[in-house]
Amino acid sequence: MSYLLVEHADVLVTMNQGRSEITDGALLVENNIIVNIDTSDEMQKYLHQHNINPDEIINSKGTVVLPGLINCHHHLYQTLTRTLGTAGGLSLFDWLKTLYPIWGQMDAESVYTSAKLGLIELILSGATTVADHLYLFPNGSRLDDEIAAAQELGVRFHPTRGSMSLGESKGGLPPDNICDTEEHILQDSQRVIETFHDAEDFSMCRIGLAPCSPFSVTADLMKQSAEMARSYKVVNLHTHLAETIDENRFCLEKFGKRPLEYMESLNWLGDDVWFAHMVHPDDDELKKLAHSCTGVCHCPSSNMILASGIAPIRQMVDAHIRVGLGVDGSASNDGNQMLGEARQAMLLQRVGWPGFESSAGRFSAREALELATLGGAEVLNRKDIGSLEVGKAADFVAFRIDDLHHAGGQSDKVASLLSCAPTGVWLSVINGSIIVQNGELLNVDIENLIIKHNQLAHKMLVKAGVA
Repeated sequence: MSYLLVEHADVLVTMNQGRSEITDGALLVENNIIVNIDTSDEMQKYLHQHNINPDEIINSKGTVVLPGLINCHHHLYQTLTRTLGTAGGLSLFDWLKTLYPIWGQMDAESVYTSAKLGLIELILSGATTVADHLYLFPNGSRLDDEIAAAQELGVRFHPTRGSMSLGESKGGLPPDNICDTEEHILQDSQRVIETFHDAEDFSMCRIGLAPCSPFSVTADLMKQSAEMARSYKVVNLHTHLAETIDENRFCLEKFGKRPLEYMESLNWLGDDVWFAHMVHPDDDELKKLAHSCTGVCHCPSSNMILASGIAPIRQMVDAHIRVGLGVDGSASNDGNQMLGEARQAMLLQRVGWPGFESSAGRFSAREALELATLGGAEVLNRKDIGSLEVGKAADFVAFRIDDLHHAGGQSDKVASLLSCAPTGVWLSVINGSIIVQNGELLNVDIENLIIKHNQLAHKMLVKAGVA
């Protein structure tokens, strides 16, 4: 066994039931599990009493240590098409129609490289767990390609096997040539579950099933995907829902139901389901989400850049709906800054939305950080991450608060993480392994990865005839 000690954190944010924050905090890890948390002085007594000599000791003075951030919704492949569609200002449906033909040029190398680059950006911003939604598989690409990238980096990964089967010729939004047959979708969904899914505690890879949206798959595929997922242990269900007014109109016209009512008719509510966005629910739908324990992933930056609207997160939290955060994109953000996403969530709820007055007190920094940690764990049905407690996974990050960006913000060091400009992690530990140290990602050639990534992105644009 090996021991890692992190001590002298200015503040250690636990996110435990009492939301304890420990001044001069220390945390002891045995292999991949937290075995003690206390003040640094008390930790020394514990080490002496148990005759423990840590294999590695990290002095984290000048930092805030908190649970690793959890990204509950993403499309890593979209790092290949950042700025396209967002620079000029396209709304969701027009943005998708612009990018579908370009995404259709992807291959296995593109999926792997884009995933690796996006995951690195997320890790450096504080993410230790990432859920991704890959829903098209052109030119021989597979979910396996992004799983390989995650495994190489050591990030805790929740890839979802997405799908699109309802092409334009059948009344859907995507072009027919990037859709798949439902028979193959279900066969491959079963394959990736049985190949990669680990349902045990401290799992580093859990598969979910994620038909893309009401406007890109059939009702039958939604039902069969739910049946398949529920035949396995903790294979959760995920999709986009109620992201825009256009989507509400589409569902009313095509199904005679609003998006959430349509999902309910397909048996797509429950504690094993989480929806990305939910920007436009009404009051009755909020009650239904709470009653059914269905989760929501809030993606504030994407909702702003595509002008989708402002999700009523304050009401969701007050109604005890499970809510986490997602960076989304990367072509509808266009970044992968997880700490920055928590800041956006805080700011956007303060601005308000039509019918509500703005209020600076509507959402605090600590509430936003809770969404990014404990909230994300609840949305992904993980009881082993999201907080720093004895017996939980050793996933934690440290941000420096003695630097230029936080000068003058020392009166509340935790809130300064979001009230001041978001920065990168100084330390990241995932499953007990040090992934980032002194602000540097270990053992990865980022420079050459960027060069390769840009080459692949340009190649896709050329093939699509837009470069």
